[in-house]
Amino acid sequence: MQTADFWVIGAYVALVLTIGILWSRRGGASTEEYFLSGRRLPWWLAGVSMVATTFAADTPLAVTGIVAKQGIAGNWVWWSMAFSALLTTFFYARLWRLSGVATDAEFAVLRYGGRPAQFLRVFRALYLAIPVNILIMGWVTLGMTKVIQAAFGWDIWLTIALLYGLTLAYMAISGLWGVVLADFVQFTLAMAGSVILAVTAVDRVGGLQALREKLLIAGHPPELLSFFPQTGSELFTLFLVYVGVQWWATSYPGAEPGGGGYVAQRLLSVKDENHAFGASLLFNIAHYALRPWPWIITGLCALVLLPGLSDPELGYPLLMKQLMPPGLLGLMAVVFLAAFMSTISTHLNWGASYIVQDVFGRRLASAPESHKVFVSRVTVVLLGFMAVAISLVFDNVKQVWEFLLMFGAGAGPVHLLRWFWWRINAYSEIAALAGSAVVALAVRLSGIESFATGMLLTAGCTTAIWLLFTFLTKPEDDGTLRAFYNKIRPGGFWGRYIPPEIKNEKKRGYTLLGLYWLASCFLLYAVMYLTKWLLLGS
Repeated sequence: MQTADFWVIGAYVALVLTIGILWSRRGGASTEEYFLSGRRLPWWLAGVSMVATTFAADTPLAVTGIVAKQGIAGNWVWWSMAFSALLTTFFYARLWRLSGVATDAEFAVLRYGGRPAQFLRVFRALYLAIPVNILIMGWVTLGMTKVIQAAFGWDIWLTIALLYGLTLAYMAISGLWGVVLADFVQFTLAMAGSVILAVTAVDRVGGLQALREKLLIAGHPPELLSFFPQTGSELFTLFLVYVGVQWWATSYPGAEPGGGGYVAQRLLSVKDENHAFGASLLFNIAHYALRPWPWIITGLCALVLLPGLSDPELGYPLLMKQLMPPGLLGLMAVVFLAAFMSTISTHLNWGASYIVQDVFGRRLASAPESHKVFVSRVTVVLLGFMAVAISLVFDNVKQVWEFLLMFGAGAGPVHLLRWFWWRINAYSEIAALAGSAVVALAVRLSGIESFATGMLLTAGCTTAIWLLFTFLTKPEDDGTLRAFYNKIRPGGFWGRYIPPEIKNEKKRGYTLLGLYWLASCFLLYAVMYLTKWLLLGS
């Protein structure tokens, strides 16, 4: 790297630190400001922040590896989650904002009653804040270490320590305000850099037509460029699992069934329910239709320009190193710094919100806001140390993706139905979360290597477990159910709890939303297919 590259990196670092300093006073005013931006985020800022969070340092590497091993169609492992994400847009985004809770774990004490609800709130908070959240940050850190090693030659763990320190410096003091404002800058830079690298790589290959021809000459099958997998192939079996089971049965960061995680945090942070709808819709358009194609094109170019890599995920950073001139190489470094920091900052803030508000909420209830914010900042730092430690366990980004998908398989239906079916109770959700984790670990330890088999086994066993607990335990009491329905008015299967005057109105409304959802899914995938056709042909 040359002097110009370090000037670019220095300018970026100065910018994010300035954002943190400028918004530190507002972010530190209270825990609602620190974790929810005072519920004043506009839809466009919340939507872009969600997209930036899912644009992590590992994502271009994972997509490059998928393209090399399974072709374009391999991306259905995460493309299929658009069904769930758009379901959140039309059915759940407004409901989350109307609920008025501070975290999706707090939803438990709104929807359920008694000690089981209190237990579920703490259990879900710990479940998401530690194993799930730490796994995500661990694989993001793993992706960043690969980029550092392949492209820049810096000392890996010294660089990771500096990145975590820089991320903590701006977001620990400013809270969610600093996170979302930095996300907007980071996403803009990251998309610009990704497009520049893709265009440069295609130019080096000789154009898109030459790319198609050289892939065939190199011995890659024509199916490599197919949008859908070839019928009868192993990938086609996986595809059926993805689109038939995975999107509704399991959670994926950014596309949890019914909304959840940091998506719920953003939906709870916006101005009103219409802003929640707009934020979710913007996120889905940018996440699925806009963002993947520069990565996919670069991954295909890597197969031509860097054939035979033992770890195909390294194709992306190695192309950066080979193709980018001084100044632009610095910009690409900023792309990965921004992608890494935007994801880590969100997950640190989101994870800390569970610990502070759901686990220690009662103990801190009478404490002054300044004390609560101090505890929040300390929690953020501790979660950062745990994330670095867990990243040492894994050596493949896609491996962690698949494990996390299986870890929550079967719990998705409970998260979808708890808004619309009165019979779901706290024990249903506890059984789903605990059951999916235990079954997924058992499947992994049994030596089953097929992801499709493991996913179906985990989803099937978990579903049986939570259904059994649902019907063997008592429903929530009438007072709790009636209070929840009157506050949210979600419609669905609520029987006597629905006032007669709105029953037919709700039925008509949800029929229309269902049509919107189906049409939007078709349109989103059609745009994705059209983009692929325009770039790479039929």
